[in-house]
Amino acid sequence: MPAEAKDNKYFYGTGWRKTAVARVRIFAGKGIYSINDKIVTLPDEVTEPLKLVGKTADFDLSAKVTGGGVSGQREAIRLGLSRAIIKLNPEFRSTLKKAGFLTRDQREVERKKPGLKKARRAPQWSKR
Repeated sequence: MPAEAKDNKYFYGTGWRKTAVARVRIFAGKGIYSINDKIVTLPDEVTEPLKLVGKTADFDLSAKVTGGGVSGQREAIRLGLSRAIIKLNPEFRSTLKKAGFLTRDQREVERKKPGLKKARRAPQWSKR
């Protein structure tokens, strides 16, 4: 996390996707993104909520992400970021809602059932 961000007030949001959980904080800053204490450049799909409200260079982002894979973590960060932006300014809610950034995607992997190869895939049938 950037050193100057520790002193500032932050806005917090939590996001989930599949088994990934992201705890996101946004601070007033210069557009530095930190995930699990490593400074990174985030793909456009993650920073879309900031671009939509026109605050890309105004905030630093710090996220702690656990569980899931790369795509699940990206979408969890995006949801957490959107929720943090709403706490910053509730007027952005309608804009983010129309773009679909406030909807939690609840799809999860279906469990494997006994006697099957995967959740629904049965063993190949053999005549003999």
